[in-house]
Amino acid sequence: MIRLLSVADTISVSNAVFGFLAVLVLVSNIFEYDFSIHLSLSFILMGLLVDGIDGIVARRIGGSRIGDYLESMADMTTLVIAPSVFIYFVYADVVENFLDKYVYLVFSLVLFLSLGIIRLASFHIMKKDEVFVGLPASAGTIILLVLGYFKVELVYILPAIVMIGALMASNIRFLKPDLRINGFAFILIVLTIIFGKNYYGFAPVLLFIGIVIYSILGPVYIHFFEKKVDTKISK
Repeated sequence: MIRLLSVADTISVSNAVFGFLAVLVLVSNIFEYDFSIHLSLSFILMGLLVDGIDGIVARRIGGSRIGDYLESMADMTTLVIAPSVFIYFVYADVVENFLDKYVYLVFSLVLFLSLGIIRLASFHIMKKDEVFVGLPASAGTIILLVLGYFKVELVYILPAIVMIGALMASNIRFLKPDLRINGFAFILIVLTIIFGKNYYGFAPVLLFIGIVIYSILGPVYIHFFEKKVDTKISK
């Protein structure tokens, strides 16, 4: 089976490893709470960066027959399971004495997990050249991570979890970012890993704002310039 792997596949496996480490950090109780949160966030973001690299490598030097399946499985670990555990860990102390809030939190995360798995399982079937069908899992993950990182009120995080899960599994089309936007996002992700909440949390805040703008304006752009996008897709 190892012989089936390409270089890009080994990078995809490292993506899953980062997702596993993100969960392990939270449940091990080795580190201080705030550091555990930042380290887990950093591992997920590193997995997200690696997820972008494996696609580039596959296009440059070729993939393998199991590449698409392996990528989806790795993304499920890093972009669905790990963020769900991250959010639960952050808000566990908030809901522990309130059964109704606990049920709402678990229900929201189960729904996000289910919709996220559906999104990733169908990604390569519904793959388009110019657009993403459904909110990219990477974008949804970043939004949830930043909200959880700053521990926004439970009344805001719960609908956000459900909404992001629904958008990920929707048929709404989102533009694929160009190289400049991806490069800007890459820089902000690296700065978030390095600085975290330091300097007023400028890096994660800017990253969050950028992703939200993309999530809102992307479908709007496609709606008003649908003929132009459809023409590109059909070529």
